[in-house]
Amino acid sequence: MISKGPSRKQVIILMSSDNISKFMKNSSLHVANINQSLRSMKSEVLVNFIRSDLTSIMVVTNKVTVQSDLYVIENYIKNIDDIDSINMDVPRFLQFKSYLKIIGILYFPYNNSNEYLTSSDVESITKQNQNFDNIVLTSKP
Repeated sequence: MISKGPSRKQVIILMSSDNISKFMKNSSLHVANINQSLRSMKSEVLVNFIRSDLTSIMVVTNKVTVQSDLYVIENYIKNIDDIDSINMDVPRFLQFKSYLKIIGILYFPYNNSNEYLTSSDVESITKQNQNFDNIVLTSKP
């Protein structure tokens, strides 16, 4: 099973619940204004929508966001009159990672016995390969 987390198309901004409620009241206006700011910076990125939860807002864009786009979004939000920028964290990309989960694959080692491949076997093999620096495997007992 391969699982992939959110991409750099999603920017999260932690802020107080008061800031969130004030911001979300005019979210469609904010989308239009952020897009205007991004266009003026000649960015190809545009905001599709903004959603919120209890602790943050998430700005979802049409393309992969780069640091300069993140700066434009941050600047816009910090300059909104109703928003208390002290109770707002710096915008950042989500940090979810992809992973591969391997459970009980039958394999035949050199001694021709029927053994199952364990996550520790795969982890030791993949850590020897330079392309896999951050391998985290889980296994079911």
